[in-house]
Amino acid sequence: MDVPTEMQHQAMGYDRAATMFSPDGHLLQVEYAEKTVRLGSSSIGLVCKDGIVLIADRRVRDKLIAPESANKIYEIDEHIVATAAGILADARALIDNAQVIAQQNRVTYGSPIEPISVIRMIADRKQMFTQYGGARPFGVAIMLAGVNKDKAYLYTSDVTGNFFAYKANAIGENDEKVKEILRRDFDEGMTIEEGIKFAMKIFKETLEKNFDLNRFDVGYIKIKDEKLVRLHGDELKKFVK
Repeated sequence: MDVPTEMQHQAMGYDRAATMFSPDGHLLQVEYAEKTVRLGSSSIGLVCKDGIVLIADRRVRDKLIAPESANKIYEIDEHIVATAAGILADARALIDNAQVIAQQNRVTYGSPIEPISVIRMIADRKQMFTQYGGARPFGVAIMLAGVNKDKAYLYTSDVTGNFFAYKANAIGENDEKVKEILRRDFDEGMTIEEGIKFAMKIFKETLEKNFDLNRFDVGYIKIKDEKLVRLHGDELKKFVK
């Protein structure tokens, strides 16, 4: 009887260390971490003609939790925000480092840091934890959005330490389904307000009966202001039909 390849790898111990390649060239602990990301709550990022917007599903169902403590839009600097899918404790450690780097740039150079410098630092740290023994990979995908020099940027870094720039992207649960909708219906000429309506429509379609405005955090930055604005709860009613 043929034994599935994954079971063979487990039997041979190729999944016991993040730094051990399987015979077919896989880092199994990294791939397991990627599965963790897909179990995380969803987030959508859009580059609009007047700025950027991130919409994140907090997926908090316990009424005893104070909603503001479960925020999923993280401010790195006033012109850069991020969200995450996967193990949010891992995300917090990466975001904390990013905030320090952003402030050091302001103190050292007297100017706001470029978004690509922040995502590169995050991606480099993730990659490092796939290469050295004694530590596990970060089980989180980071989506970072920012505005710099009259242009909006959206980046996503995966578990391996790769990152790419996007016009629109989704991470977390149902990410492939959401990406299909984005590929089909996303319009680069959308305003931020239209982008929020579009993203809420996608969440309404994917979550169905579980859709609830109180689940969502929204953060946007306009190119002309370069300041983060947050929306949540009843403030989102006007964006949902």
